Amino acid sequence: MVELGLIRAAQSGDRDALITLLRDIEQHVYRTAYYILNNEQDALDAAQESLIRIYTRIDSYEEKAKFKTWVQRIVTNICIDKFRRNKPTVSMDEHEFVFPDKQDVEQLVLSSYMAEDIQEAINQLPEHHRTVIVLRYIQDFSYNEIADCLNLPLNTVKSYLFRARQQLQSMLQEYQKGGVSG
Repeated sequence: MVELGLIRAAQSGDRDALITLLRDIEQHVYRTAYYILNNEQDALDAAQESLIRIYTRIDSYEEKAKFKTWVQRIVTNICIDKFRRNKPTVSMDEHEFVFPDKQDVEQLVLSSYMAEDIQEAINQLPEHHRTVIVLRYIQDFSYNEIADCLNLPLNTVKSYLFRARQQLQSMLQEYQKGGVSG
C-alpha cells in the first residue's frame, strides 16, 4: 500500500514523503472542516491547523486505526474546538447558476434549492449531530470509523445519527411547507 509506505517514510524523517502525504489529504481535510464549520475562512484555518498538527505529530500515528480515521479525529477535534470558541455563522454566498442548454431548468433550480435547504438544516443541528452527519454522509465513514474518530461508543454514534436524521427530516418538511425562514 502506497499510503502506508509514505507514512512509514514520513515517520522515519523523510520530509518529502510527509509533504506528499499532506498534499494527498489536504482536500479531504478542508472538505471536512468546511462541512462542520460551514464557513470558508474558518475551514481554511482549521484545515491549516490540522495539517500542521499532522505534520508535527506524524510520529504518534500507530497503525491500530486507519490513517484516514486518525486524520479525521484530528480535523474533527480542531473543528469542534473552533466551533466552541466561535458562534457558528451561516455563509450567505451568492450563487451563480449556469444551465446547460438541454436541461430542465426548473428541475435544476429546485435541486439547487433543496441542496441549500439540506445544508441549512445540517447547519442548524446541534454540534454533535452535525458532526456525525458530516462524517457519515459527506465523508462516507462507517459507524465504526465515526466511533473511533470521535472516541464514542458505537451505540452513541447510532443514536446521534438516528436523532439527527429525524431532526433533518422534520426541518426539511418545514422548509417544504414554507414554515422555516433562514
